[in-house]
Amino acid sequence: MEKSKLLDRCGAEGEDRLLLAKVLDRAAQAEERNIPACTDFLSPQQQMMAGDLLRLAGIPETAWLRQGGYQGAERNILLFLPDWMEPETAEPPLRCLRGAFRPDDRLNHRDILGSLMGMGIVREKVGDILVSPESADLIVLDTVADFLLSSWNSAGRAKLTVTEIPAAHLHIPEVRCEEVRDTVSSLRLDAVCSTGFRMARGKAVDMISSGHVQVNWRPCTKADKLLTEGDTVSARGFGKFQLAAVGGVTKKGRTAIVVKRYI
Repeated sequence: MEKSKLLDRCGAEGEDRLLLAKVLDRAAQAEERNIPACTDFLSPQQQMMAGDLLRLAGIPETAWLRQGGYQGAERNILLFLPDWMEPETAEPPLRCLRGAFRPDDRLNHRDILGSLMGMGIVREKVGDILVSPESADLIVLDTVADFLLSSWNSAGRAKLTVTEIPAAHLHIPEVRCEEVRDTVSSLRLDAVCSTGFRMARGKAVDMISSGHVQVNWRPCTKADKLLTEGDTVSARGFGKFQLAAVGGVTKKGRTAIVVKRYI
């Protein structure tokens, strides 16, 4: 199927259409030139859109990999493999950098990202930003790594000492979350959002219908969508939660659930 027709079938418009067109170009590059090819870093939502497009294009999942520098990375590149390359031997064009600073500087994710943007580094060239009390670890494309090593020396008023590190030495912060046990009238999205985001069900309906909610990184405007165990729900300004477990039905006909809310 032609690229334009594939993009039409995906309903992609504007920036999403440009992004998905680049994904198809990288897939074609790997096939036609018989060399590895990769995208820039993609957000979870962009990864879902790209995966849907590649399945529609008939490109098997064995022909590409998600790579983010460490297991569980949120932002990943898609690495397309030629026929002769096995996934185990693929080397993604990623490098890991550490910007060390004094604990008293108390830098956060926004400080680090702001300093990078101020240097002209676009977000697509940087993967996850892992901030700890004394350092910020970055996974970046190798095309910008040398520039950062030579030029990135501050974030705000804080001085940075930047070095390259092995991926095995990344400081990966522990994911903080809390479990909430509740019962809901059904597994409808609005009912579970009421628990997950600690809000009235009516407010959850308004938030969903206004397009602010994603289910498994896909936009969802249907309050009556039924969730299943393992689904992840996110909302702009409210964070995200996972429907971690679905239990039995109480005597009053309500369903027991366990929600894992990310802090």
